[in-house]
Amino acid sequence: MQSKPKKKSSLCLLLIVLFGSVEGSYAQTSKPAPVSLAFEKKLPDWLKENNVPAAGIGIIENGKLEYTKVFGELRNGGPTHSPAPQNSIFQVASLTKPVVEILTLKLVTTGKWNLDEPLATYWVDPDVQTDPRHKKLTTRHVVTHQSGFPNWHGANKLEFMAEPGTKVNYSGEGLEYLRRALEKKFNEPLERLAQKHLFQPYGMNDTRFFWDASMDESRFAVAHNKEGKPYDIHKNSAANAADLMLTTVADYGRFAVNVLQGKGLSKSVFNEMVRPQVPYPSGKKLYFGLGWMIMPELSNGEYALIHTGSDPGVSTVVILFPKSQRGLIVFTNGDNGTQVWTRILAEAFDVGKEMLARA
Repeated sequence: MQSKPKKKSSLCLLLIVLFGSVEGSYAQTSKPAPVSLAFEKKLPDWLKENNVPAAGIGIIENGKLEYTKVFGELRNGGPTHSPAPQNSIFQVASLTKPVVEILTLKLVTTGKWNLDEPLATYWVDPDVQTDPRHKKLTTRHVVTHQSGFPNWHGANKLEFMAEPGTKVNYSGEGLEYLRRALEKKFNEPLERLAQKHLFQPYGMNDTRFFWDASMDESRFAVAHNKEGKPYDIHKNSAANAADLMLTTVADYGRFAVNVLQGKGLSKSVFNEMVRPQVPYPSGKKLYFGLGWMIMPELSNGEYALIHTGSDPGVSTVVILFPKSQRGLIVFTNGDNGTQVWTRILAEAFDVGKEMLARA
């Protein structure tokens, strides 16, 4: 299996996905407090205090991407300033995973893929071919992080840590295993499958899994460490289903809007996606759905779908509220970016402080 650059943590699980009563409908109306943009005045100070050069923010209201804005600079240092354009390209770390998972659920909706069919039907990694547990591994296990694999095996041989379906352990290796099965089944690389079934239908024209000839490096938000020093740019040349996707706030906002609206998903698949599949082993009332984490019963009656991303010099988050059709996307290019996006959440959304207290 492909090794993965070392992460700061297996998952920045500061925020989660909360679950509400969605059975039988894609979304239900509610009347939350309006999203507040008061954070805009404070954001430059938050960026400076935390040595984070740039933040890209998208806000969804009433099922529409109503706000996209990029603040700060692409890169610290150097003889000239590098203001971040509104179409800045960010590496979004684990926010890659929901994209691949939604692609997979779209294939499930059309009957071309089965959540509970063993992946061994299409792919068996040579490292685990003599381990009978590989015959039990399914897509559902992967997207609920019950694959039994570690997050990343690095230079070590890929091995099962547990039998699939018996233990929750966040795993990028699981998504990579799923990628190989998809590619074998459809005889197409992940990037082509995503382009055909997701990027084109959703209007994501500025999104890619790796650095190719179309990548505009002049718009790239370079990753920075805790002191605000830039990291060397890692230009991956192959798709990774769990990490390293390159995109803009506007493109990911389009993706998020389509997820909220269940575009391309049947009602049954959407409801299965937001249903708590397995408790997260934190002792708190948190769950994994299909690809998202779930936290039930916010005080305003909402539930949220949440995923975070964390790589060296990268901290990102997407939070979706299907009942009220709202959402927040934040990309940052600094190790301390979590300190920025948590403040944005706390000030912009009526349940932001509550979510942070419960996480």
